[in-house]
Amino acid sequence: MCSTFSFAGKTYIGESNGRIRCRKSMVTAAKAQVITAPKHRSRPVFPQLSIQGIPLADLQVQEVVQRQSQTYSVDGEGGRSSPQFNPSFLEEAYERCKNLCAEYAKTFYLGTLLMTEERQKAIWAIYVWCRRTDELVDGPNSGYMTSEVLDRWEQRLEDIFEGRPYDMLDVALTHTVSNFPLDIKPFRDMIEGMRTDTIKCRYQNFQELYLYCYYVAGTVGLMSVPVMGIAPDSLISAQRTYDSALYLGIGNQLTNILRDVGEDAMRGRVYLPQDELAQFGLCDNDVFSRKVTDQWRAFMKEQIARARFYFNLAEEGASQLDKASRWPVWSSLLIYRNILDAIEDNDYDNLTKRAYVKSAKKLLMLPLAYTRSLSTHFFDVPITKT
Repeated sequence: MCSTFSFAGKTYIGESNGRIRCRKSMVTAAKAQVITAPKHRSRPVFPQLSIQGIPLADLQVQEVVQRQSQTYSVDGEGGRSSPQFNPSFLEEAYERCKNLCAEYAKTFYLGTLLMTEERQKAIWAIYVWCRRTDELVDGPNSGYMTSEVLDRWEQRLEDIFEGRPYDMLDVALTHTVSNFPLDIKPFRDMIEGMRTDTIKCRYQNFQELYLYCYYVAGTVGLMSVPVMGIAPDSLISAQRTYDSALYLGIGNQLTNILRDVGEDAMRGRVYLPQDELAQFGLCDNDVFSRKVTDQWRAFMKEQIARARFYFNLAEEGASQLDKASRWPVWSSLLIYRNILDAIEDNDYDNLTKRAYVKSAKKLLMLPLAYTRSLSTHFFDVPITKT
């Protein structure tokens, strides 16, 4: 689900003279209503932050779920009419998507290897389109970004869904949308997130940032569920599975924000809710000063708790996907939780340090993710540090 995958590697992808290029990422954030915390005699009282985002009805998620829940087969029956591509050309298009996913999302890629061939290809194609979209505002050519560029990219998306791809990487997605009941709205919404990032570098509250999280990451979950499939013996409704996929995207993006606070500050961006900073006696200058204080630690503890809340919500749906598709989702969920652990291990210093999970630890987590993927029962007790 993106949100199963994340755009965290320093990479840029584009087409130029037949070569593939690579690039960096984008991040997102959180909100607050004040709930009085229990008083402690020996330390100041800090507020607990709201975990409430935007109602899913306002995001029209239900309509997307209905349109994407139609019956289909991976042979193309029930999907859109598929344009005819030369088989070797189509195979090369998917191979490029596979190679990009394998190079820049290694752990996620390994998790896709248990999926059926058709689902693997489709997930790789979606992954590449999302990265390329992200790169428009965060890649090496972002200085040339204008609203007209995004307008042209959106028109290109329309062409993909109409069976008129522009380049080889587009061909893979064109073929994917003909095989699976993918709705165009989540793709359009992701582009809207890019528009937001070109005009906005401060967010007043969690509701604003939650919407941004949905645009740039929750949408990936909505794109991914039709491809990954829902288990025939699922214990919950399709709507709840989609909701969980969206929540995984929200949790991933909140984690990206917390991991990259220092990097974003150097770019003049603060993806932390302004009202919440104020509630803890903080402001942008405290972010730019890069000094870790007790107030900052208390603030970070609440931000981390909220990200974990969304990961806990995501567990339910991760266990209800098609059995062969659960492994990459659980891998993403566990690894991102460990990024939050790493921030804590750094004594909440995400101003001068970038929390990360070492490659060896990621590989060691794959068996645990695989074990979790074998059950349709979700776990009430969240996974803690490993």
